[in-house]
Amino acid sequence: MNKTEQDMAKKTETITLYISELLYDVKNRSYLTGLSRKNGDNFEEVANMQASDDEEHENQLLRSIGNSFDRLKTKLSEYVVSSQTTSNNALMSKTGTIGFELVMPSNYNQATLDTITSECTQYIENMTLSDWFRITNKPDYPEYETNAGDNLLHIREALNKRVRPVRPVI
Repeated sequence: MNKTEQDMAKKTETITLYISELLYDVKNRSYLTGLSRKNGDNFEEVANMQASDDEEHENQLLRSIGNSFDRLKTKLSEYVVSSQTTSNNALMSKTGTIGFELVMPSNYNQATLDTITSECTQYIENMTLSDWFRITNKPDYPEYETNAGDNLLHIREALNKRVRPVRPVI
């Protein structure tokens, strides 16, 4: 098989993530984390650790989402062939999308695509929350980095699933 035939035997899968959904999930998870830390009269501390729609909060979250997206592409670089968009802050919009294409072997198990997409979303959210809590509540940030590492393991596992060969009928 020559190189062109090998390239044709590969599958291209597109991962598209919506920034508005990433922002919502990060804000919601920071809210729930703050709510779980509330005890007594620490309302100000709890409020400060929760991401909000305030412009400075959202700008920080967008930068963190962009950085997390770039790290994810680097971690998956052996499969990533192109980006639908860059994570340049000038182009990052809360109503936009980010994504990339993966080139997979022909025997890749396509049933794992939902897992890969979900774990990529969670990786970006966990790294964004880690960045957020590094600023607002240092004791919490390592937990989210650990969670992101787990997401990468799940992504790798899903990327390496293959369809079982079928014996040809003779």
